[in-house]
Amino acid sequence: SLMRPIEAADLVAELGAIRPVLKSLAEKGWIALAAPQPSAAKGIAGPTLGEAQAVAVAAVTDKLGAFHPCLLEGVTGSGKTEVYLAIIGAVLARGEQALVMVPEIALTPQLVSRFQQRLGVDIAVMHSGLTDTERMRAWLRASRGELPVVIGTRSAVFTPLQKPGVIIIDEEHDGSYKQQDGLRYSARDVAVRRAQMSKIPILLGTATPALESLNNALQGRYTHLHLPQRAGEASPPSMHLIDIRRVKLREGLSEPLITAMQRHLDADGQVMLFLNRRGFAPVLMCHGCGWRAECRRCDTGMTWHRGASALRCHHCGSEQRRPSHCPECGEAELLPLGMGTERIEQVLQAQFRQIGIARIDRDTTRRKGALQSMLDDVHSQKSRILIGTQMLAKGHDFPNLSLVGVLDTDGGLFGSDFRASEHMAQMITQVAGRAGRAERAGEVLIQTHHPDHPLLKQLLSEGYTGFARTVLDERRATGYPPYATLAMLRAEADDSRAPKAFLEKVSRIAAELDNSLGNKGIERWGPLPAPMERRAGRMRWQLLLQSKNRAALHGLLRALMPQLYAMPEARKVRWSLDVDPIDML
Repeated sequence: SLMRPIEAADLVAELGAIRPVLKSLAEKGWIALAAPQPSAAKGIAGPTLGEAQAVAVAAVTDKLGAFHPCLLEGVTGSGKTEVYLAIIGAVLARGEQALVMVPEIALTPQLVSRFQQRLGVDIAVMHSGLTDTERMRAWLRASRGELPVVIGTRSAVFTPLQKPGVIIIDEEHDGSYKQQDGLRYSARDVAVRRAQMSKIPILLGTATPALESLNNALQGRYTHLHLPQRAGEASPPSMHLIDIRRVKLREGLSEPLITAMQRHLDADGQVMLFLNRRGFAPVLMCHGCGWRAECRRCDTGMTWHRGASALRCHHCGSEQRRPSHCPECGEAELLPLGMGTERIEQVLQAQFRQIGIARIDRDTTRRKGALQSMLDDVHSQKSRILIGTQMLAKGHDFPNLSLVGVLDTDGGLFGSDFRASEHMAQMITQVAGRAGRAERAGEVLIQTHHPDHPLLKQLLSEGYTGFARTVLDERRATGYPPYATLAMLRAEADDSRAPKAFLEKVSRIAAELDNSLGNKGIERWGPLPAPMERRAGRMRWQLLLQSKNRAALHGLLRALMPQLYAMPEARKVRWSLDVDPIDML
């Protein structure tokens, strides 16, 4: 009665046993080998697909067995998950496996539960939190075809599959798919290449496509699929700007926003306050008129370095002193953009004393299970005000959420990273999608010093699609990705001298190689201090290589890399090369 069946793969993983040994034990009668029994659970039917959903499903299932990349652009709440489930069902019926990728571990429990209920099959969850034994056990089972569905974060892209049938990437725009240290790779791009090698379809799903993916769709390299409407009777939330120029703020909160919060709370709604901190670098701005510090030599904002008490341009390297007054209106209140969730929480605790507040950021979710516990409090209405950063924009469903307040858009409009506006628009669109469902209208209020900014106005009037096409036109004119390829060389040491000397030599060698290879078209920017110059006590510098020809840049890098390893200066720094960087800071 104490005996129980055990998978051979588990035995191999835990005891190091090998198959000839297991066979010998079976011949002696000590163990019995049996084929694994299929799951007794049966999937349940889902809702009838809408016309747009059915078209999206057919576009993928009609191409099973061949490489076919598709971009599914569907507004939040449009039923992308139902499309995924229908496609996976068709793949399982062929005896093949599906790999589904999500940006965050926190999103997997609700997804796994829904998939298991609907598909009735074993599902493996792959993420960086697994032990080596757990990962090897899942890899072995997947490689033998015993796991029909694998769901995981970026490292799951390397899971071996015996009979791959389809790859699905949810929220394909998300920066979490890029590995930022160690082995740097884009799981999204690796997945596309893997699908090509395996001759299977791949579906990239999102409400806010990365501009690289959108450009591939517009150029015809990807099939462009659309889910333009929310499922059921739900309507999109209303979106409005709050002009906060010369408005007294309470830790970043304007009175119109606080008044709206009270109105929604009185109506038994929930409120989310969102800080768009992704890609953030301090931009010095006048609170009176919205003037921002700009480089005199470049069409870009200066970055405020508090430690050096200087404004720096991270395009050309020029520096300026911090002005004592605004040169436009004479206002003395010049502030670096940005605010903290903890101080906002303190203000709200004093303002709404009887209302539960959930602050969701890196500090409060560090402990295992903390995020799920806070999300449970939100769903049970124990917490009715949510404060947080990009964690809140990623796929969570809050049925009673009726108001979203976006507190700091200006960093996205004028950040030193050329992707700042793209990230800002993605975040606003994604977080706005959390507000409102069929039975409750949603409202989104966006605070800004620049209510007349054309990109911000276009985002509200035409949505992300119109915004993205305008930004693509700007990228084409300026020669930035996706119309160019970038490679970032970074170096750091205890002081600035070694990284600067190393990258200056690298720049000279790159110029010589570029001429010898006959390219003469690869631009070099820097070396410059990183926008966040000091991190963890070390000084960081960077050199950007830019080319309109990807093959030419890759050829240069192949010739450059052996010389980097051989340079004496390389032994004095910690250096890295990042091709297609998404973090320019």
